[in-house]
Amino acid sequence: MAVQNYSAKLVGNMAFEMENAGHKVITDVNEDVGGQDLGPRPKALLLSALVGCSGIDIMTILKKMKEDVVEVNVDIEVDQTEEDPKVYKYIKLLYRFKGNNLKLSNLEKAVKLSKDKYCGVAAMLEKAVPISYEIIIE
Repeated sequence: MAVQNYSAKLVGNMAFEMENAGHKVITDVNEDVGGQDLGPRPKALLLSALVGCSGIDIMTILKKMKEDVVEVNVDIEVDQTEEDPKVYKYIKLLYRFKGNNLKLSNLEKAVKLSKDKYCGVAAMLEKAVPISYEIIIE
Protein backbone atom coordinates (compact mmCIF):
# COMPACT_ATOMS: atom_id res chain seq x y z
CA MET A 1 0.00 0.00 0.00
CA ALA A 2 1.26 3.46 -0.85
CA VAL A 3 2.18 5.99 1.78
CA GLN A 4 -0.74 8.26 2.51
CA ASN A 5 -0.27 11.97 3.08
CA TYR A 6 -2.47 14.22 5.14
CA SER A 7 -2.14 17.90 5.92
CA ALA A 8 -3.33 20.28 8.62
CA LYS A 9 -3.28 24.03 9.15
CA LEU A 10 -4.12 26.36 12.00
CA VAL A 11 -7.46 28.08 11.25
CA GLY A 12 -8.28 29.62 14.62
CA ASN A 13 -6.79 30.28 17.99
CA MET A 14 -6.33 26.54 18.62
CA ALA A 15 -8.34 25.01 15.78
CA PHE A 16 -6.72 22.87 13.11
CA GLU A 17 -8.28 21.97 9.80
CA MET A 18 -7.16 18.63 8.38
CA GLU A 19 -7.41 17.64 4.75
CA ASN A 20 -8.18 13.95 4.47
CA ALA A 21 -8.90 12.37 1.08
CA GLY A 22 -10.69 15.49 -0.10
CA HIS A 23 -12.64 15.96 3.14
CA LYS A 24 -12.01 18.65 5.71
CA VAL A 25 -12.17 18.03 9.45
CA ILE A 26 -11.67 20.73 12.08
CA THR A 27 -10.62 20.01 15.64
CA ASP A 28 -10.73 22.57 18.42
CA VAL A 29 -11.32 23.03 22.11
CA ASN A 30 -14.00 24.92 24.01
CA GLU A 31 -13.77 28.63 24.72
CA ASP A 32 -13.19 27.97 28.43
CA VAL A 33 -9.75 26.57 27.57
CA GLY A 34 -8.82 29.06 24.86
CA GLY A 35 -10.46 27.62 21.76
CA GLN A 36 -13.40 28.73 19.67
CA ASP A 37 -15.33 25.42 19.69
CA LEU A 38 -15.10 25.17 15.88
CA GLY A 39 -15.07 21.37 15.95
CA PRO A 40 -14.78 18.33 18.17
CA ARG A 41 -11.79 17.65 20.37
CA PRO A 42 -9.24 15.31 18.80
CA LYS A 43 -9.69 12.52 21.34
CA ALA A 44 -13.44 12.47 20.68
CA LEU A 45 -12.67 11.90 17.00
CA LEU A 46 -10.92 8.66 17.99
CA LEU A 47 -14.26 7.43 19.31
CA SER A 48 -16.01 8.57 16.13
CA ALA A 49 -13.41 6.71 14.07
CA LEU A 50 -13.94 3.57 16.15
CA VAL A 51 -17.72 3.66 15.69
CA GLY A 52 -17.42 4.43 11.99
CA CYS A 53 -14.91 1.65 11.39
CA SER A 54 -16.78 -0.98 13.36
CA GLY A 55 -20.15 0.15 12.00
CA ILE A 56 -19.04 -0.26 8.39
CA ASP A 57 -17.60 -3.71 9.17
CA ILE A 58 -20.69 -4.82 11.04
CA MET A 59 -23.12 -3.67 8.36
CA THR A 60 -21.02 -5.32 5.63
CA ILE A 61 -21.02 -8.62 7.53
CA LEU A 62 -24.73 -8.45 8.40
CA LYS A 63 -25.68 -7.74 4.78
CA LYS A 64 -23.74 -10.87 3.74
CA MET A 65 -25.67 -12.78 6.43
CA LYS A 66 -28.89 -11.35 4.95
CA GLU A 67 -29.92 -9.81 8.27
CA ASP A 68 -32.66 -7.20 7.80
CA VAL A 69 -31.20 -4.37 9.87
CA VAL A 70 -33.35 -1.24 9.84
CA GLU A 71 -31.50 0.91 12.36
CA VAL A 72 -28.31 0.83 14.41
CA ASN A 73 -27.45 3.22 17.22
CA VAL A 74 -24.21 3.11 19.16
CA ASP A 75 -23.69 4.60 22.61
CA ILE A 76 -20.13 4.96 23.86
CA GLU A 77 -19.08 4.88 27.50
CA VAL A 78 -15.55 5.93 28.43
CA ASP A 79 -13.60 6.81 31.52
CA GLN A 80 -10.32 8.67 31.47
CA THR A 81 -7.44 9.23 33.81
CA GLU A 82 -7.34 12.39 35.92
CA GLU A 83 -3.64 13.13 35.34
CA ASP A 84 -2.02 14.36 32.14
CA PRO A 85 -1.88 13.01 29.61
CA LYS A 86 -5.56 12.23 30.12
CA VAL A 87 -6.12 8.92 28.36
CA TYR A 88 -9.06 6.57 28.22
CA LYS A 89 -9.06 3.81 30.85
CA TYR A 90 -11.72 1.83 29.00
CA ILE A 91 -14.10 2.11 26.08
CA LYS A 92 -17.46 0.34 25.99
CA LEU A 93 -19.64 0.30 22.88
CA LEU A 94 -23.35 -0.38 23.25
CA TYR A 95 -24.83 -1.43 19.92
CA ARG A 96 -28.61 -1.09 19.64
CA PHE A 97 -30.08 -2.89 16.63
CA LYS A 98 -33.56 -2.65 15.17
CA GLY A 99 -34.72 -4.86 12.35
CA ASN A 100 -36.87 -7.74 11.22
CA ASN A 101 -36.25 -11.16 12.79
CA LEU A 102 -32.68 -10.32 13.79
CA LYS A 103 -30.64 -13.24 15.12
CA LEU A 104 -28.62 -12.32 18.19
CA SER A 105 -25.99 -14.93 17.27
CA ASN A 106 -25.37 -13.21 13.91
CA LEU A 107 -25.18 -9.77 15.54
CA GLU A 108 -22.68 -11.09 18.08
CA LYS A 109 -20.61 -12.73 15.35
CA ALA A 110 -20.52 -9.54 13.26
CA VAL A 111 -19.53 -7.33 16.20
CA LYS A 112 -16.86 -9.79 17.35
CA LEU A 113 -15.41 -10.15 13.83
CA SER A 114 -15.20 -6.38 13.52
CA LYS A 115 -13.54 -5.94 16.90
CA ASP A 116 -11.14 -8.88 16.69
CA LYS A 117 -10.34 -9.12 12.97
CA TYR A 118 -11.37 -6.30 10.64
CA CYS A 119 -11.49 -2.90 12.36
CA GLY A 120 -8.04 -1.31 12.20
CA VAL A 121 -9.10 1.49 14.54
CA ALA A 122 -10.08 -1.03 17.23
CA ALA A 123 -6.83 -2.93 16.70
CA MET A 124 -4.78 0.21 17.24
CA LEU A 125 -6.78 1.51 20.20
CA GLU A 126 -6.82 -1.87 21.96
CA LYS A 127 -3.04 -1.70 22.26
CA ALA A 128 -3.63 1.15 24.71
CA VAL A 129 -7.11 0.68 26.18
CA PRO A 130 -9.52 -2.24 26.67
CA ILE A 131 -12.58 -2.15 24.42
CA SER A 132 -15.74 -4.02 25.31
CA TYR A 133 -19.20 -4.12 23.79
CA GLU A 134 -22.80 -4.99 24.47
CA ILE A 135 -25.54 -5.80 21.97
CA ILE A 136 -29.22 -5.01 22.39
CA ILE A 137 -32.02 -5.84 19.97
CA GLU A 138 -34.81 -3.30 20.31
